[in-house]
Amino acid sequence: MQRITIGDFELTAISDGIYHLDGGAFFGIVPKPLWSQRTTADENNRVPVGLNSVLIRTGKKNILIETGIGNKLPDKMAQIYGQPAKLLNNFSTAGVSPDDIDVVINTHLHFDHCGWNTVRQGEKIAATFPKAQYYVQEGEWKHARENQRDAVSYLPENYAPLVTSGQMQLLHGDQEIVPGISVRVFPGHTRDMQAVIIQNGGNTACYISDLIPTSAHLELNWVMAFDLYPLETIESRKRYYSHAIPERWLTMFTHDPGIPWAYVEKDEHGKLRAKTRP
Repeated sequence: MQRITIGDFELTAISDGIYHLDGGAFFGIVPKPLWSQRTTADENNRVPVGLNSVLIRTGKKNILIETGIGNKLPDKMAQIYGQPAKLLNNFSTAGVSPDDIDVVINTHLHFDHCGWNTVRQGEKIAATFPKAQYYVQEGEWKHARENQRDAVSYLPENYAPLVTSGQMQLLHGDQEIVPGISVRVFPGHTRDMQAVIIQNGGNTACYISDLIPTSAHLELNWVMAFDLYPLETIESRKRYYSHAIPERWLTMFTHDPGIPWAYVEKDEHGKLRAKTRP
């Protein structure tokens, strides 16, 4: 379990475990001879994919970014992807409980990003973090109800009860959530996916979510086949790098199985690389 500070804020990477996705889908048009130099596929061409949440302790608030897959997958999806369900156990290791969380931010509502938003309690669905206010973009919530090509990735029990109860707030674009922590929309993976930007003490970190899912996806055109708007992904990456590289932002990777965060820079040949130290 890795920790780092951004000014006075303490960030802890907390994993919900590892699941597996088809390598071709995960790397899109990138040929396997190239992506297989960065990860290893199994006999079914599946690659290991991390489920990285980040806990931010500001001294006044505890903020959780993303909640992994959770433990409510339908049987067929659990057989396909796996369901490690390790987040709450790793909470204990981090010295925090669900009752300690004040804010939960979902970058979007695909099942592997908001699964622990809720839990089953008998026949009911309840908030896993009972004292928390949850946040997501309203456009993302609307898209989840439109039955588009990624409809299989949306499981309403992860968010619908929270919207109904008012515990999940639907946002309209870029916004500060608490002092020093804001969200910014970066379209591409979905139209309204939001990144989480943490700023304190002159330092900046960004949970960029599926815009750059792992440290193996840094190149502009290494875009997942899952992205609904791949050309917008490229433009959003350009916009992100225009700040993150010269300003030395810490980039947090939602799906990297080994590196939860790194600093993105260009080497002497102009090639992007990830460095775990500034």
